[in-house]
Amino acid sequence: MTTASALLIAADSPLREDVAALLDEHLRDMYATSPPESVHAMDHGTLAGDGVVFVTARTAEGVLLGCGALKEIETGHGELKSMRTTAAARGRGVASAVLEHLTGLAARQDCARLSLETGAADYFAAARRLYARHGFTVCGPFAGYTEGPDSVFMTKSLGRPGSYDRTCDQKRAL
Repeated sequence: MTTASALLIAADSPLREDVAALLDEHLRDMYATSPPESVHAMDHGTLAGDGVVFVTARTAEGVLLGCGALKEIETGHGELKSMRTTAAARGRGVASAVLEHLTGLAARQDCARLSLETGAADYFAAARRLYARHGFTVCGPFAGYTEGPDSVFMTKSLGRPGSYDRTCDQKRAL
């Protein structure tokens, strides 16, 4: 069993074959659990584009366990995207390790705030608990998202000077 301490988390390509398969699974699940207009997952090409840092978590042997991305949405404000672990890696600390890595990266890039959009359905309950354990709180829509029954918006201050999205003052219950 691989532990989070044995993970290698580094920049990677979302176009790499094993990563693309994991992202395809992610997109299928998003469309299976949310109405199409509420699916905000990015495709492989967009994840490989400018303004996005994409990372994977792998074993020392190179086995893919998870991934995530950091997208700059404005100066001082980053967004988490495409957080996903393989079925075999769930419950083993991989998502926490990727989240901590991306949060640290955002802080080093002088982000004052890190935000995310996730689903409101029961399917996403574990993800919402993960984010809450890491200091994210529910907020209002940001960066062009709109309020709706299928989305939950969360944010975390990184304790850095910079811009602040006032819509994050609008809290609502999980």
